[in-house]
Amino acid sequence: MSKNEKRYWLHAITPLHVGAGRGLGYIDMPIAREKVTNWPYIPGSSLKGVIADKYNASEENRRNNDELKAAFGIRGGDNECAAGAIVFTDANIFCLPVRSFYGTFAWITSPFCLRRLDITFPEFPSDNEAFISPKSALSKEEGKFYLEDLDLNARKSDEAEKIASKAAEVIFADNKDWQKVFVERFAIVSDDIFTFLCEAGTEVSAHIRINEETGTTTDGALWYEEALPVESILTGKLWCDKVFVKDLKPEDLFARFCSGEINIQIGGKASTGKGQARCIFEEV
Repeated sequence: MSKNEKRYWLHAITPLHVGAGRGLGYIDMPIAREKVTNWPYIPGSSLKGVIADKYNASEENRRNNDELKAAFGIRGGDNECAAGAIVFTDANIFCLPVRSFYGTFAWITSPFCLRRLDITFPEFPSDNEAFISPKSALSKEEGKFYLEDLDLNARKSDEAEKIASKAAEVIFADNKDWQKVFVERFAIVSDDIFTFLCEAGTEVSAHIRINEETGTTTDGALWYEEALPVESILTGKLWCDKVFVKDLKPEDLFARFCSGEINIQIGGKASTGKGQARCIFEEV
């Protein structure tokens, strides 16, 4: 990556519901999914709006602050209208947390997820196996890995451990304990298995509306809402386009708004604690 480009990571602290409107199936309020893969994702526009709000980038503040104006843009007259220099891609799923018989849960990824990160791997798992670290807590019976209702053959892989260790160093940079936990629960499954888990392994909860006068359920007010589960990990890229404010450089905006780690709230249901996430900016 160039000095004007970075990678960011999102780690869900509470369930994330970034909605896609009304659903056509039994889920009334589904999460956003990619058109081609049907895997969950978070739109880059949503994240940029959250980051702008995090730094209180209101229209008035942007007019009075060159850094806010350059990073997030400004609208107004012909001489004032300009797009923000910081550009976020969509956040694609990297690891989906899935219940495991051993180790409580597993962080599951797939070959295509790794290819998106330009990670090379000498061999990929078949549909009936999973690659895990030799230090894994996911398999205590020799050669077996029980994932939700799936019974997979566990293959211990030094390469899988290397990938998990490198990712953990970024996602849990200041916490050796969490790095160890991540490596122990990291697993690579086939793309087909990963697709199945992305469709069947999300969190779906029922909601009802209470009639304030009677204190009972309102007729017809039952709906099902989908969310990415706690511990989901997504990743995307950001870069700095042309900076139109004089004397400001891309590295200035990165240092101000896109460095280190910040806590954000993204998506709906903020009043019920949903959408809390860590946003980690990986240094070039």
